[in-house]
Amino acid sequence: AQQMVESGGGSVQPGGSLRLSCAASGDFAAIGWFRQAPGKEREGVAAIYIYNSGTRYADSVKGRFFISRDYVKNTVDLQMNSLIPEDTAIYYCASKGLYRGNWDDIETYETWGQGTQVTVSS
Repeated sequence: AQQMVESGGGSVQPGGSLRLSCAASGDFAAIGWFRQAPGKEREGVAAIYIYNSGTRYADSVKGRFFISRDYVKNTVDLQMNSLIPEDTAIYYCASKGLYRGNWDDIETYETWGQGTQVTVSS
């Protein structure tokens, strides 16, 4: 069975960096990172397509966040730089087995991790 496990969350001051990791087991078409802030809907942050390692980003994180695969550790990592308070949220990684929908279509992702908290505050 597919399984997703996030790690690396925590608290950081504005301007700081954090690196999240998603340990993924199984076969996937794409893995995405999503986030949900209190009182807001879950939104896509970034995704990576397995067949060509193509990446996608939300406009709000372009140039600050970077998604990548670590083939040794078998993880998909999200490097988050220049963090701002608006990045505060629970971050989830998710996988989908088929190339369908847009990269940030939540309903096309079948397997989700439990989430990891990221807090950006001074």
